[in-house]
Amino acid sequence: MPDLYAVIGNPIHHSKSPIIHMEFARQTHQDIQYNAILAPLEGFAATVSAFQQKGGKGLNVTLPFKQEAYTLSIRLTDRANAAQAVNTLKFDQNHPILGDNTDGAGLIRDIEVNQEIPIAGKSILLMGAGGAARGVILPLLERKPRLLAIANRTQTKAQLLQAQFSSHGQIVSGHFQDFSGESFDIIINATSASLQDKLPPLPTGLFKETTLAYDMMYSRNLTPFLIFAQQQGAHHLADGIGMLVEQAAESFYVWRGIRPETRKIIEMLKNNR
Repeated sequence: MPDLYAVIGNPIHHSKSPIIHMEFARQTHQDIQYNAILAPLEGFAATVSAFQQKGGKGLNVTLPFKQEAYTLSIRLTDRANAAQAVNTLKFDQNHPILGDNTDGAGLIRDIEVNQEIPIAGKSILLMGAGGAARGVILPLLERKPRLLAIANRTQTKAQLLQAQFSSHGQIVSGHFQDFSGESFDIIINATSASLQDKLPPLPTGLFKETTLAYDMMYSRNLTPFLIFAQQQGAHHLADGIGMLVEQAAESFYVWRGIRPETRKIIEMLKNNR
């Protein structure tokens, strides 16, 4: 019998995780079965328990359940604790539920390996102060950027994140317009604006020709954020496909102790949007 894994969320029909993880399994010769599970909005814990009782070994957790997964976890990795959100659950008969967050590791690997841009010494603007942003702040600061700026519509949310992570590196916060006139080496869109096909309220002048414009979201065409970045002169554009695959690879490593190769899968997904 193959070991059981799945991604759980609501909605879930759009998820590429089953394709990614079954390709990882084929590549690494691991005997697993990976499915997608639609959990009722009020029934996350019960759905997880039912999956465990069937012998499930691990779950990827997507919207809107990452905070509930954090609460459900008995043990937490440092990165999950910092993010206060969990996207990977590991079940082991001999240990309590382990909660991890692989989003930050996926982002870092996509930027530094796939985009070939070292983060150390760079100035970074992180747009958004929700769960997506929270999950990547500590991993970004661990790479020793010169500056990490957090911009958000609600400035107090950005200030709370600044206070939480200020001991880990040089970090500032403010409203989007507070950074008018400044330019950055890397600008990351961690807001949900691209999901609504909208552009965050960005001032002009943030982008240099050499700036990496990175949108955590992905779509068939360029997102409004990436179109804006291109119009502002940025030549290096990237969406979240690479991060999606890399965070999945990190989850696979947490579960199986094997790190799969990712580049071919990223290219496959890009070519089959």
